[in-house]
Amino acid sequence: MEGTIKNIVEGKDFGFISVDGEERDLFFHKSELQGVSLDELKRGDRVSFEKGETPKGPNAVNVTRA
Repeated sequence: MEGTIKNIVEGKDFGFISVDGEERDLFFHKSELQGVSLDELKRGDRVSFEKGETPKGPNAVNVTRA
């Protein structure tokens, strides 16, 4: 799947991705980043990822720069 970084929460280790073709944004944690650090990403960057599932709902896993 692909999407765009919508925001990264300041002082936290997570953010949200606007998913292409879907209405809901997807949560991601910095531990799911592959080949890029949270500090290197900014709002509007394109990313590729897989959709995962947690007890709190869906999330993005294996997030890489597109």
